[in-house]
Amino acid sequence: MPGLLRGVARTAVVAGTASAVNGRVQRRQAERFADRDAQIYAERQQAYEQQTMAQAPPQPAAEAGESNTIQQLKELAELKAQGILTDEEFAAEKAKVLGR
Repeated sequence: MPGLLRGVARTAVVAGTASAVNGRVQRRQAERFADRDAQIYAERQQAYEQQTMAQAPPQPAAEAGESNTIQQLKELAELKAQGILTDEEFAAEKAKVLGR
């Protein structure tokens, strides 16, 4: 019986060691694959952002120009309402602001 018990114990030690090594290998591979996937995702995201920026015109500059025009028209309307500008002067300045 001692020989049988020794054989079972040896098998258990070998199986436990193999299981531990296998788990370590799997963890290392999973980490490596996760790093690779993260790198691929980052590269794709960067390429997408570059493509999007190349296709889309800059919106803030256009909006700033529009808000400036609106602000100028509001100021002209206030001057007209105060009686500082006549209808003709208002129409002429409005045409200048709108580029007509």
